[in-house]
Amino acid sequence: MRSRLAARSARLVLAAAAVTALAATTTACGPEELADSGSSAAPSAAASEGSDKSSGDKSSTGGADSSDSSGSSDKGESADDGKSGYGQSCGANDLDFTVTSESQAGGYYRVTAKAKSGITCTLEVNTPTVSFGSDADGVASPVGQRGEEPIKLTGSAVAYTGINPKTTDTDRGVEFENVIIGTTEDDPNPAELKLPEPATVDKPIVTNWSTNPSETIPVIV
Repeated sequence: MRSRLAARSARLVLAAAAVTALAATTTACGPEELADSGSSAAPSAAASEGSDKSSGDKSSTGGADSSDSSGSSDKGESADDGKSGYGQSCGANDLDFTVTSESQAGGYYRVTAKAKSGITCTLEVNTPTVSFGSDADGVASPVGQRGEEPIKLTGSAVAYTGINPKTTDTDRGVEFENVIIGTTEDDPNPAELKLPEPATVDKPIVTNWSTNPSETIPVIV
Protein backbone atom coordinates (compact mmCIF):
# COMPACT_ATOMS: atom_id res chain seq x y z
CA MET A 1 0.00 0.00 0.00
CA ARG A 2 2.78 2.48 0.92
CA SER A 3 4.68 1.82 -2.33
CA ARG A 4 1.55 2.29 -4.41
CA LEU A 5 0.66 5.55 -2.66
CA ALA A 6 4.24 6.77 -3.17
CA ALA A 7 4.06 6.17 -6.90
CA ARG A 8 0.74 7.97 -7.09
CA SER A 9 2.03 10.91 -5.06
CA ALA A 10 5.09 11.15 -7.30
CA ARG A 11 2.79 11.25 -10.35
CA LEU A 12 0.92 14.14 -8.78
CA VAL A 13 4.15 16.11 -8.37
CA LEU A 14 5.24 15.37 -11.95
CA ALA A 15 1.79 16.27 -13.25
CA ALA A 16 1.93 19.64 -11.51
CA ALA A 17 5.37 20.33 -12.99
CA ALA A 18 4.17 19.36 -16.47
CA VAL A 19 1.17 21.66 -16.25
CA THR A 20 3.41 24.54 -15.16
CA ALA A 21 5.84 23.94 -18.03
CA LEU A 22 3.03 23.72 -20.56
CA ALA A 23 1.52 26.98 -19.36
CA ALA A 24 4.91 28.71 -19.64
CA THR A 25 5.55 27.60 -23.23
CA THR A 26 2.07 28.12 -24.64
CA THR A 27 1.64 31.31 -26.73
CA ALA A 28 -1.46 32.90 -28.21
CA CYS A 29 -2.02 32.34 -31.89
CA GLY A 30 -4.96 34.70 -32.29
CA PRO A 31 -3.07 37.57 -34.08
CA GLU A 32 -1.51 35.24 -36.68
CA GLU A 33 -4.84 33.60 -37.42
CA LEU A 34 -6.50 37.00 -37.79
CA ALA A 35 -3.75 38.11 -40.20
CA ASP A 36 -4.29 35.05 -42.37
CA SER A 37 -8.04 35.56 -42.31
CA GLY A 38 -7.64 39.20 -43.29
CA SER A 39 -5.50 38.38 -46.33
CA SER A 40 -8.19 36.14 -47.83
CA ALA A 41 -11.23 38.29 -47.02
CA ALA A 42 -13.11 39.99 -49.86
CA PRO A 43 -12.92 43.84 -49.75
CA SER A 44 -16.71 44.13 -49.72
CA ALA A 45 -16.87 42.05 -46.53
CA ALA A 46 -14.14 43.99 -44.68
CA ALA A 47 -16.47 46.25 -42.72
CA SER A 48 -18.69 43.37 -41.64
CA GLU A 49 -15.69 41.23 -40.75
CA GLY A 50 -14.19 44.05 -38.73
CA SER A 51 -17.32 44.38 -36.61
CA ASP A 52 -17.53 40.62 -36.06
CA LYS A 53 -13.86 40.22 -35.33
CA SER A 54 -14.05 42.15 -32.06
CA SER A 55 -16.70 39.87 -30.57
CA GLY A 56 -14.98 36.79 -31.98
CA ASP A 57 -11.65 37.78 -30.43
CA LYS A 58 -13.26 38.38 -27.07
CA SER A 59 -14.87 34.96 -27.16
CA SER A 60 -11.58 33.26 -27.98
CA THR A 61 -9.54 35.25 -25.50
CA GLY A 62 -12.19 35.00 -22.82
CA GLY A 63 -12.11 31.19 -23.02
CA ALA A 64 -8.34 31.14 -22.61
CA ASP A 65 -8.38 33.61 -19.73
CA SER A 66 -11.10 31.65 -17.95
CA SER A 67 -9.05 28.47 -18.16
CA ASP A 68 -5.82 30.13 -17.06
CA SER A 69 -7.20 32.09 -14.13
CA SER A 70 -9.56 29.47 -12.71
CA GLY A 71 -8.68 26.55 -10.46
CA SER A 72 -10.25 23.96 -12.73
CA SER A 73 -10.86 23.53 -16.43
CA ASP A 74 -14.54 22.88 -15.60
CA LYS A 75 -15.06 26.47 -14.50
CA GLY A 76 -16.31 29.14 -16.87
CA GLU A 77 -17.80 26.70 -19.37
CA SER A 78 -21.45 26.82 -18.32
CA ALA A 79 -22.36 30.20 -19.79
CA ASP A 80 -25.94 29.09 -20.38
CA ASP A 81 -26.78 28.68 -16.69
CA GLY A 82 -24.40 31.29 -15.27
CA LYS A 83 -22.96 28.91 -12.67
CA SER A 84 -19.28 29.29 -13.39
CA GLY A 85 -17.25 27.37 -10.83
CA TYR A 86 -20.20 25.36 -9.51
CA GLY A 87 -20.79 21.64 -9.14
CA GLN A 88 -17.43 20.09 -9.99
CA SER A 89 -15.34 17.70 -7.96
CA CYS A 90 -12.79 19.55 -5.86
CA GLY A 91 -9.24 19.62 -7.12
CA ALA A 92 -6.45 20.96 -4.92
CA ASN A 93 -6.33 24.10 -7.07
CA ASP A 94 -10.02 24.78 -6.31
CA LEU A 95 -9.19 25.13 -2.62
CA ASP A 96 -7.43 27.42 -0.19
CA PHE A 97 -5.49 25.52 2.48
CA THR A 98 -4.36 26.46 5.97
CA VAL A 99 -1.91 24.37 7.98
CA THR A 100 -1.73 24.63 11.77
CA SER A 101 0.36 22.80 14.33
CA GLU A 102 -1.67 20.94 16.97
CA SER A 103 -0.52 19.35 20.24
CA GLN A 104 -2.90 16.41 20.67
CA ALA A 105 -1.72 12.82 20.19
CA GLY A 106 1.92 13.84 20.49
CA GLY A 107 1.61 16.58 17.88
CA TYR A 108 0.26 16.70 14.35
CA TYR A 109 -0.66 19.09 11.54
CA ARG A 110 -4.26 20.04 10.87
CA VAL A 111 -5.03 21.03 7.28
CA THR A 112 -8.14 23.13 6.70
CA ALA A 113 -9.56 23.26 3.16
CA LYS A 114 -11.98 25.91 1.92
CA ALA A 115 -13.33 26.51 -1.59
CA LYS A 116 -11.88 29.54 -3.34
CA SER A 117 -14.14 32.53 -3.84
CA GLY A 118 -16.89 31.84 -6.40
CA ILE A 119 -16.35 28.07 -6.39
CA THR A 120 -18.65 25.32 -5.20
CA CYS A 121 -17.16 21.82 -5.35
CA THR A 122 -17.35 18.44 -3.67
CA LEU A 123 -14.68 16.35 -1.97
CA GLU A 124 -15.82 13.03 -3.41
CA VAL A 125 -12.86 10.98 -2.14
CA ASN A 126 -12.80 11.08 1.65
CA THR A 127 -9.03 10.66 2.10
CA PRO A 128 -6.51 13.11 0.64
CA THR A 129 -3.26 11.96 -0.94
CA VAL A 130 -0.42 13.34 1.18
CA SER A 131 3.33 13.07 0.81
CA PHE A 132 6.53 14.64 2.03
CA GLY A 133 8.63 14.63 -1.12
CA SER A 134 8.16 11.90 -3.71
CA ASP A 135 9.93 8.94 -2.10
CA ALA A 136 7.93 6.01 -0.78
CA ASP A 137 9.02 6.72 2.79
CA GLY A 138 7.42 10.17 2.63
CA VAL A 139 3.93 9.05 1.60
CA ALA A 140 1.33 9.23 4.36
CA SER A 141 -0.69 6.08 4.94
CA PRO A 142 -4.45 6.60 5.41
CA VAL A 143 -5.59 5.53 8.86
CA GLY A 144 -9.25 5.39 7.79
CA GLN A 145 -10.66 6.83 10.97
CA ARG A 146 -14.14 8.37 10.88
CA GLY A 147 -14.51 11.09 8.28
CA GLU A 148 -17.35 11.47 5.81
CA GLU A 149 -18.04 11.70 2.09
CA PRO A 150 -18.91 13.50 0.02
CA ILE A 151 -18.27 16.95 1.53
CA LYS A 152 -19.59 20.00 -0.28
CA LEU A 153 -17.39 23.08 -0.01
CA THR A 154 -18.69 26.55 -0.76
CA GLY A 155 -18.65 29.89 1.00
CA SER A 156 -17.50 29.50 4.60
CA ALA A 157 -17.81 25.68 4.68
CA VAL A 158 -14.54 23.91 5.50
CA ALA A 159 -13.15 20.40 5.75
CA TYR A 160 -10.29 19.16 7.91
CA THR A 161 -7.70 16.44 7.72
CA GLY A 162 -4.94 15.55 10.20
CA ILE A 163 -1.38 14.59 9.32
CA ASN A 164 1.11 13.00 11.72
CA PRO A 165 4.55 13.17 10.05
CA LYS A 166 6.28 10.73 12.43
CA THR A 167 4.70 7.69 14.04
CA THR A 168 7.88 5.88 15.13
CA ASP A 169 9.80 6.13 18.40
CA THR A 170 13.23 6.02 16.77
CA ASP A 171 15.64 8.86 16.04
CA ARG A 172 15.46 8.24 12.31
CA GLY A 173 13.61 10.41 9.87
CA VAL A 174 14.03 13.05 7.18
CA GLU A 175 13.25 16.72 7.75
CA PHE A 176 10.82 18.52 5.44
CA GLU A 177 9.55 22.09 5.34
CA ASN A 178 6.60 21.42 3.00
CA VAL A 179 3.88 18.85 2.50
CA ILE A 180 2.17 17.93 -0.79
CA ILE A 181 -1.57 17.34 -0.78
CA GLY A 182 -3.97 16.22 -3.51
CA THR A 183 -7.70 15.64 -3.27
CA THR A 184 -7.49 12.39 -5.25
CA GLU A 185 -4.78 9.94 -6.23
CA ASP A 186 -4.74 11.40 -9.75
CA ASP A 187 -5.10 15.10 -8.87
CA PRO A 188 -3.16 16.87 -11.68
CA ASN A 189 -2.53 19.99 -9.61
CA PRO A 190 -1.56 19.01 -6.04
CA ALA A 191 -0.80 21.80 -3.61
CA GLU A 192 2.55 22.18 -1.87
CA LEU A 193 1.96 23.70 1.57
CA LYS A 194 4.48 25.36 3.85
CA LEU A 195 4.56 23.78 7.30
CA PRO A 196 4.52 25.98 10.41
CA GLU A 197 7.93 24.51 11.27
CA PRO A 198 10.17 21.83 9.74
CA ALA A 199 8.91 18.30 10.43
CA THR A 200 10.87 15.11 10.93
CA VAL A 201 9.13 12.52 8.78
CA ASP A 202 9.10 8.77 9.36
CA LYS A 203 6.08 6.61 8.48
CA PRO A 204 3.56 9.48 8.29
CA ILE A 205 -0.21 8.97 8.48
CA VAL A 206 -3.25 11.01 7.37
CA THR A 207 -6.90 10.96 8.40
CA ASN A 208 -10.03 11.19 6.29
CA TRP A 209 -11.65 14.55 5.55
CA SER A 210 -14.20 15.65 8.13
CA THR A 211 -16.22 18.75 8.92
CA ASN A 212 -15.47 18.10 12.60
CA PRO A 213 -11.84 18.92 13.52
CA SER A 214 -11.97 16.66 16.59
CA GLU A 215 -12.33 13.68 14.26
CA THR A 216 -9.06 14.43 12.49
CA ILE A 217 -6.56 13.77 15.27
CA PRO A 218 -4.41 11.10 13.60
CA VAL A 219 -3.80 7.90 15.52
CA ILE A 220 -2.93 4.44 14.30
CA VAL A 221 -6.02 2.23 14.62
